[in-house]
Amino acid sequence: MKTKIITLESHDDLISVRDKLSWAKTPRILLVWPKYEKVVLRILDLKILQRHADSLGAQLGLVTRRLNVRRDAEALGIPVFKTLTAAQKGFWGEAAPRERRVPPPPKADLRQMRDEARVKEAAWRTSLLGRLIAFSVGVAAVLILASLFVPRAVITIQPETRDVALEIPVNASPSFSSVSLSGEIPAQTLSVELSGEKTLQASSLVTTPKTKAQGAAQFTNLSADEILIPAGTVVATDALIRFATLYAARLPAGANKTVEVKIAALDAGPQANVEAGAIRVIEGALGLSATATNVEATSGGANVEARGASEEERAALRDSVLADLKEKAKAEARKQIGANDWLIDDALAIENIQSEKFSPPDGEASPTLTYAADVEFSARYVAETDLKTLALSSLTASVPPDFSASGEMTLAPKSAPFTDSTGVTRFALVAKQPVRRNADAAQILNLARGRDPQTAAALIQKALSLQSAPQISLAPSWWKWLPLIPFNISVVVH
Repeated sequence: MKTKIITLESHDDLISVRDKLSWAKTPRILLVWPKYEKVVLRILDLKILQRHADSLGAQLGLVTRRLNVRRDAEALGIPVFKTLTAAQKGFWGEAAPRERRVPPPPKADLRQMRDEARVKEAAWRTSLLGRLIAFSVGVAAVLILASLFVPRAVITIQPETRDVALEIPVNASPSFSSVSLSGEIPAQTLSVELSGEKTLQASSLVTTPKTKAQGAAQFTNLSADEILIPAGTVVATDALIRFATLYAARLPAGANKTVEVKIAALDAGPQANVEAGAIRVIEGALGLSATATNVEATSGGANVEARGASEEERAALRDSVLADLKEKAKAEARKQIGANDWLIDDALAIENIQSEKFSPPDGEASPTLTYAADVEFSARYVAETDLKTLALSSLTASVPPDFSASGEMTLAPKSAPFTDSTGVTRFALVAKQPVRRNADAAQILNLARGRDPQTAAALIQKALSLQSAPQISLAPSWWKWLPLIPFNISVVVH
């Protein structure tokens, strides 16, 4: 007998196997389980496949060695074989007889039952006039709903505004740690280090030393030994005008033995032209063994006049450089603080001059004079947040009833701040706060909804204190009344 052999795969399930059975045209259908792959078909699935094969007029058989499948198939009466050869040669047994289902005859009175169950419409609904009335009512309902929800309105008002101004005395100092209602606020400090240099053309004549005075010193031995007088031995007058020997000499042994040695002043200028006998001091240990004096006056020391900077010019140049650095320090300090923080100008001061130098130094002539300095400045400022904290507490209490803040608060000093000898900066702070009269949106909606724009504007103008008449715009523009529903009306306050 012809047999349709269907080899199952691991991905087959009830639906795919059933589809494969449907293509079979033989009286026997044999399902072959793979050896090394698992096909998941439960006993219920096998029962469904058996019934489907039966509906096709075929007998279902299985080829498998899996005990659970064999047990389920035997329970359902499905022939099971271990090999394909055994299935083709073996005995399948008789297929269970098929039961044919005969549908019951149709009921003869279905149409009558349908006609009796149908609910008949009222006569007025089936008439042309009734339908026209119903259609008109529907259109009217749609128009009424559209008139409620489609129109939109915007009411723009400008309530009364004014400025609340207040003058607050302020004391700022680094010793204050927090803002006080009495007007005390902390002053913040910062440091700025700058370098500056400037050169000017000298316009004065200055006297500078030109030549050194010279002469001779007579050394007298106070001991019995010979004494070596080195070159460069320094002798001086009581006024500490100093000279040095130009060469080495030997002072003969024996008391009151003398020797003369040429000397020259250490500093140029006429101040070293001293009288005879003015030199009396020998510097160093040699002064214990000998004495020195000038038998004759020294001469040759002189000054010369040349173009150079006077003391006034030096002082003016120094002041100019420091003033320029102070302006630069002020600009640099403003960069380091907030844009709206207040820099206390008169508190900007020189903290330390780290180095300064004149070129040429004092006493030397030169057609130009250069001054360079490295300076550290200290600065103070008041933070905007502290000023606003102080002003806000006072302005809040000054806002009139039914008004609220409507803009940015402005702060300005009434006069330039000044710092007293105690280090406290004092000034009067002028604080201004724009305020606007409160507008009740619910009141405006109650006055306006359902009315024409002119009437609504007049009622709002009368009920509220406004700077100008309310502006009302409608959408669509041809609509004549404001919406009845409040959420279709927007209130804009300028």
